[in-house]
Amino acid sequence: MNGEILIEAMRPEDWDQVRKIYLRGIATKNATFEISAPSFAVWDRAHFPFARLVARRGETIAGWAALSPVSERCCYAGVGDLSVYVAADSRGAGTGRKLLQALIDESERHSIWTLRAGIFPENVASLAVHRSCGFREVGTSCIGTRRPYGRRALNTKSTQFYCSNRCRNSCDSINARTISAA
Repeated sequence: MNGEILIEAMRPEDWDQVRKIYLRGIATKNATFEISAPSFAVWDRAHFPFARLVARRGETIAGWAALSPVSERCCYAGVGDLSVYVAADSRGAGTGRKLLQALIDESERHSIWTLRAGIFPENVASLAVHRSCGFREVGTSCIGTRRPYGRRALNTKSTQFYCSNRCRNSCDSINARTISAA
């Protein structure tokens, strides 16, 4: 596709295109355990009011990224779960990396000190994008689910990534863009 990609704040009127990209990601069975995309109202309540981004090419949404809290507990107020989804026709063009980097920048502006991503090992492109943005793998979770994923229904593996925004330049520090087990 031609045209410059601009990373911008997501607007409620973007939801129809964002939801379509989300549904296509769900259909791959390599992006999430979810089996359907919620209404905007439900999605809106589940995500931080900031760090909701779209990759826009003209009037077309090429991808989106957002943060949701990992817990309502006060001690986790600065920890966010991240989501990055790219439209099939925009993959391989750097859109995911641009979204992820903008999401990291936005999280830092809003005092989110740790970002967490759970990525299926089959999602090789997402693993590569996260690594390219400084995330490191810290482990693999085995998750039992009752979702209709055939052989993957039980003990599905999810690669856990963490990125701490403090001490960005010290990747060997436990607090620096470190990925630790969930």
